[in-house]
Amino acid sequence: MRLTIEHRTRYRYAPAARYVTQSLKLTPSLCDSQRIVDWSVSAENCAITSEFIDGYGDTVSTLTCNGPADQVEIIVRGMIETTDTAGVLTNHKEKASPLVFLRSTEMTKPSTAIRKLVKTATKAVGPKASLLETAHALASSVRDQIDYVPGTTHAHTTAADALAEGQGVCQDHAHVLITAARMVDIPARYVSGYLFADAEGVPHEAAHAWAELYIKDIGWIGFDPANRCCPTDFYVRLGSGLDARDASPIRGVHSGGADEDLDVTVIVAQAQQ
Repeated sequence: MRLTIEHRTRYRYAPAARYVTQSLKLTPSLCDSQRIVDWSVSAENCAITSEFIDGYGDTVSTLTCNGPADQVEIIVRGMIETTDTAGVLTNHKEKASPLVFLRSTEMTKPSTAIRKLVKTATKAVGPKASLLETAHALASSVRDQIDYVPGTTHAHTTAADALAEGQGVCQDHAHVLITAARMVDIPARYVSGYLFADAEGVPHEAAHAWAELYIKDIGWIGFDPANRCCPTDFYVRLGSGLDARDASPIRGVHSGGADEDLDVTVIVAQAQQ
């Protein structure tokens, strides 16, 4: 499938920022499930430089803007050709060991409720279940216990808080699944990307997110509890990390501009043949 993507991120600063620097993970991953046809990342009056591949295998670049700047708008436009690999990430070159992704973070700390979820899910598949069967059981249990309700959580909501709330969005589903998987010694990581969810190219509030779990003898496999599936050719992978903060497509700092306002629009559409 060929998908076109337009992703606009606008930061407004009041008063104007004296200096802005950001790390960008806004270029699709190089792997068998996707091929870049055309791609650009730009920001007016800013420099985007220092592109490199990090230890996770993600393309990272640096944005710098010398102020005063009352706003910075990052525009991503491109076309990508996707292939359904049943969620399996292949031919993705990375240096980090899967064992790195057993490490807990502030957003993925275990809780009593998550331990109970893990116990229930593993009991359901039985002691002889394969790691892959266990992974699917955990993903299903996460979706069963967290309803998809936008606006009930926020960017800083932890896995424990999301499960306690029983409501959330894709970020929350991913965080809880990652936490649960690590508790049974399955390396797990957060993935940021895009999802083609509407034939009319309706704007989304933000880009999509899911989890990848490492299964021995297979490799990294994507799980999207929010949609009860593994990623297909409707998905575009950008980058990964220990949690949402680590995998964030845009993160950085600014000097001055005490008040910051953020507006994000993502449009994903199927390209005309």
